[in-house]
Amino acid sequence: MSLIEVIEVDKIYDESKVPVHALKSINLKIEKGEFTALVGPSGSGKTTLLNMIGGLDKPTKGKVIINGRDISKFKTDEMIEFRLRNIGFVFQSFNLIPVLTAKENVEFIMLLQGVPKLEREKRAIELLKRVGLEDKINARPFELSGGQQQRVAVARALASHPSFVLADEPTANLDSHAAEELLDIMNELNQNFGITFIFATHDNKVITRVQRIITLEDGKIKTDNTSK
Repeated sequence: MSLIEVIEVDKIYDESKVPVHALKSINLKIEKGEFTALVGPSGSGKTTLLNMIGGLDKPTKGKVIINGRDISKFKTDEMIEFRLRNIGFVFQSFNLIPVLTAKENVEFIMLLQGVPKLEREKRAIELLKRVGLEDKINARPFELSGGQQQRVAVARALASHPSFVLADEPTANLDSHAAEELLDIMNELNQNFGITFIFATHDNKVITRVQRIITLEDGKIKTDNTSK
């Protein structure tokens, strides 16, 4: 059984006005341990597809199956709970909570899960060490560079032991050096721990690192190539 299976997915926005066909008959399987990028120009459908896989949006037609469960049929509260326990997210804008330290930001998702205090503190520190921020555990976001904030976001995405991590333009707000450092960390997490990463990106630095490149154009998959 595939980790993720997208079956005949269509997404149409503003159906009552002028319909925008964002995705058209998408079929896709992603296996555990993949390091994959969805690429394509703006409006190609890559972020919409990422949102479907992440349960942030629902298809107009078709199914999204994760670990054998059809999430496209979930009610809102079911979807929130499923995301909390199965999917890690890394966004372009970091989305850290400004008043919390790096450790507290990583802990936050575990707090929502009801993980006991000592256990979540231990895991947060362990994850921050894994992303090279052991000396920034008590720093707040304004005390961190963009690259460091995004590393905290990666640690937070991993805190819930997710089935996979979705990263939407994770390098877009970083300089080249910080982007390369972040990608080194993500690649190491993939290679050493088997963590599945799926990117939506324009960034060639990401595209040259991934093992599989899925190119979208006008809401359809144009090419799907495994490079390594």
